[in-house]
Amino acid sequence: MNLLFKICIVLVIGAIGGKIARFFKLPNVSGYLVAGLFLGPSFFKYISAGDIESFSVINELALAIIAFSIGSEFIIKDMLKLGKSIVIITLAEVVGAIALVFSVMYFLFEQPFAFSIVIAAMSAATAPAATLLVIKQFRAQGPLTKTILPVVALDDVFGIIAFGVAMSLAKLSIGNNEVSLYQMLSGPLIEIGGSIILGLGLGVLLSFVAKKSSSRDELQSMSLAAIGIATGLSSFWGFSPLLTCIMMGTTLVNMLHKSKRVFDSVSDFASPVYVLFFTLAGASLDLSILAKVGLMGIAYIFARAGGKALGAWIGAKSVKADEVVTKYLGLALLPQGGISIGLIVLVRQQLPEYAMAISTIIMFSVLIYEVSGPIFAKIAIEKAGEINGENKQKEHIKINKVEEIEVI
Repeated sequence: MNLLFKICIVLVIGAIGGKIARFFKLPNVSGYLVAGLFLGPSFFKYISAGDIESFSVINELALAIIAFSIGSEFIIKDMLKLGKSIVIITLAEVVGAIALVFSVMYFLFEQPFAFSIVIAAMSAATAPAATLLVIKQFRAQGPLTKTILPVVALDDVFGIIAFGVAMSLAKLSIGNNEVSLYQMLSGPLIEIGGSIILGLGLGVLLSFVAKKSSSRDELQSMSLAAIGIATGLSSFWGFSPLLTCIMMGTTLVNMLHKSKRVFDSVSDFASPVYVLFFTLAGASLDLSILAKVGLMGIAYIFARAGGKALGAWIGAKSVKADEVVTKYLGLALLPQGGISIGLIVLVRQQLPEYAMAISTIIMFSVLIYEVSGPIFAKIAIEKAGEINGENKQKEHIKINKVEEIEVI
């Protein structure tokens, strides 16, 4: 069937799923994912594995735009206030997830060290896409929201480093080859360093171009082109497209006085891309995996969630973060997707003896977390009282201005 026709059907079904989710007061993202699930191999088989491969450019673009948007949250003056706290909280929740998952796999299920350390490292990364869309949908703002996005972005940096080290340790443990400490650390550090330098350079260039752009259409075209170039060059050079786009967004928001118009122009284009991305993500999930995963897969789900929640709580408590951050941050860090799925490819290449077991558990985890994660993120934001926080802040500013005028 014509590919364009299929894309349109996916878009329509995804939009209907989002509308049904809103009716039940659930995040749109959950509706897109469940709608996609019905299109995939579990039900109507309308979308095949080949179709998912054909639509990969949509997934790349959506993740790049999401990463670019997250970069807008890294305003230096704000980060100087929160910087140390964010690093400590992120490190604590990453270590919490890795430690608990490793302990469950290695000690409870008596799995080999190589298997346990690699799957534990893969539990660290959080998928930012679903959380970002929930925040946007409910116009959330407040201490928790301000903490979530930097933590999720930094979480991926730590996750990439942890995976690189874990993979080297796994190879050492099964005697595949001799790996020095330098080799163990250099790969992840080169990937992260290269991504930061590339994102910085492209961010400076985009800032200059944005200043010269005279119309919104021109600005949107140049911004999307920059995001596409960042993704393409990162993939070509073996860097992280996600980190490159985050850095580009960070550079732009700190260099350009009116950077909001750039992010708004990209956001205007992004809505249908997001619907396609999440609906296709749902279509790529296969419920038959539930029969294969067993008790170990279920244990992984609870260990990762428990490790992240406990780690986030300890980290927030240690830096005396706001009470709502301490209580609810862990709930907002559950989604798992893009990066973990990407790491499966590396596991298949470098550790084929454990690839099937690890892939099955990770895909089961993605299935559970991608559907339930946005719901937990909404609960966290709701409990923190930050839903419609943007509107509340605007009202507060208006009231203050009226009071100032009355005093004058």
